[in-house]
Amino acid sequence: MRQVWGLGLLALASTHAWAEPEAIRAPQARVVLVGDSTLATRSGYGDALCARFTSPALQCLNLARGGRSSASFRAEGLWDALRERLRQEPLRPTWVLIQFGHNDQPGKPGRSTDLATEFPVNLARYLSELRELGATPVLLTPLTRRSFREGQLLNDLRPWAETTLRVAAEATPPVAAIDLNALSHARVQAMGEDEADRLAMAPKPSAAEPVASAASAERAGAAKSAFDRTHVGERGAQLFSALVLRELLRVQPALAPYALSSTGLD
Repeated sequence: MRQVWGLGLLALASTHAWAEPEAIRAPQARVVLVGDSTLATRSGYGDALCARFTSPALQCLNLARGGRSSASFRAEGLWDALRERLRQEPLRPTWVLIQFGHNDQPGKPGRSTDLATEFPVNLARYLSELRELGATPVLLTPLTRRSFREGQLLNDLRPWAETTLRVAAEATPPVAAIDLNALSHARVQAMGEDEADRLAMAPKPSAAEPVASAASAERAGAAKSAFDRTHVGERGAQLFSALVLRELLRVQPALAPYALSSTGLD
């Protein structure tokens, strides 16, 4: 009888020993990325950002899609799919990072939004719906493009960045925001055009080959593979994901236990 009882305890202990690591590995928190191709897989920095969360206790989902705006991301059902997922999987805590602006600019049929009347309303609605679901929203201003003129980096996205910051500040209560536009613009300006061109998805073509313009670079659908000054390859993804993580840990310090201890930035 003692032998049987001892074997039973051993079996129970063995089962517990196997079960406990599974429980430890189960995600206890979640980060979700929502935005356009500058954040999406293969053309943006989102996957590199997810890779910087090294703890198995945190799940990082990159739901950004190429060519989407603050309007089309919802119109295509992508936002509703995320909301339903958050309802079905109410993991706490959950942070949702939102970055739009590139495709909200004029000249993109089906995607462009009015800067004064539509873009801020779209962002504010995202924020309120996330809070209803118990998630924590974080707004990011749009990643800079890398087009220079006479040694100066252009920044036609700044009005969308300013509006994003205003929406975050005027929310009740205010929402955390990261001015990635300003941070990335300063970083790219400091490195200069030649070095900035190395952040692209593909090598810079010869002088005889055309370079994709900012207006045509970000299409709805699959990411481009040609050189342009909007999207990023591995080098750009590592740089900008480090910038975002550093600022994210500043505005949301509760994420620190899940992330790399160093971003690698100077």
